[in-house]
Amino acid sequence: MRLVLLGPPGAGKGTQAAILSEKLGVPHISTGDLFRANIGEGTPLGVEAKQYIDAGKLVPTDVTARMVESRLNEDDAKNGFLLDGFPRTVEQADLLEGILAKQNATLDGVVEFRVAEDVVVERMLARGRADDNEDTIRTRLHVYRDETAPLIDHYGDAIITIEAEGSVEDINARTMAALEALAK
Repeated sequence: MRLVLLGPPGAGKGTQAAILSEKLGVPHISTGDLFRANIGEGTPLGVEAKQYIDAGKLVPTDVTARMVESRLNEDDAKNGFLLDGFPRTVEQADLLEGILAKQNATLDGVVEFRVAEDVVVERMLARGRADDNEDTIRTRLHVYRDETAPLIDHYGDAIITIEAEGSVEDINARTMAALEALAK
């Protein structure tokens, strides 16, 4: 299955992606992990991304898209993937469509992990990270909503909404049931 995972920070995407990756037999591809791997290995794309990061700037979409394309061309992603952190905008969604078209592939769906803002704040404060205070968390949620709302409209019927509140097991059961229904 070729899936994009959407959800605000603290929605549990990473946790669910790890479980789904194992159950579906496809890699979880996180843009954060891609950046760290490319920078750590000193790849040309990593060197380019690091220049932006070191300057305190966002890595441009074209650099991120090239990293994603390179990763999607690896053997373990040929039969599917869980893409987390890309696309974040409609422009990136269009680039992803182009990348997949080169492989004669399309997305099977877009899983949106939906969770109430207060639940996210509570979860993230519980992590106890220094940069997680309520104001910062709410600002990140606001940015996510602004960036992602157009993506939800863009993907329309491909969106599979999962209520991401409750236990990890319950959320995963809901997700697997939705994906099994999609596969039929």
